[in-house]
Amino acid sequence: MRRTGTTRRSALTATGAFALGAVLTGCGEPETRTGPGGTDARAASLRTGALRAAAARDSASLLSRYEQVAAAHPVTEPGLAPLGATVREHLAALGGRAKAPSGSPAPAPPAAAAGARAALSGLAAEERRVADARAAALLSAEPELARLLASIAAAGAAHAYLLTELAKETPA
Repeated sequence: MRRTGTTRRSALTATGAFALGAVLTGCGEPETRTGPGGTDARAASLRTGALRAAAARDSASLLSRYEQVAAAHPVTEPGLAPLGATVREHLAALGGRAKAPSGSPAPAPPAAAAGARAALSGLAAEERRVADARAAALLSAEPELARLLASIAAAGAAHAYLLTELAKETPA
């Protein structure tokens, strides 16, 4: 005869689902407002804006570096095009612009290395550096920006790996 009613397995499953729901609902940090105008919220907003602006500057610098390497070493262009397009999308997600507005000087990217392999290796190192900086910024970012930075940092780490492999395959 088949048993009906609540079994131990279904009770444990329901308890686990309830506990998981409680944990997930309590994960967000409560908004704290200490002053009359919510100075903590304002400070968090300023910090988030500064983190987003710094991440956008890093993406703009990376994008110009991709373009510089592709222009200096045309043999690398087919491999760099999809990665550069992704960096352009990251820049847009961060609210940055691909080109510097007129009137403000664009930061000069470092000169491309003499050989295509060296240029790709340098670009991979730059991707790693930026991905590490974004991962470190996660600790002080608001949840929404932290998710975006984590995603972009993971993509940057993948780019670094792909650039390293592309450097190995590129003729000297």
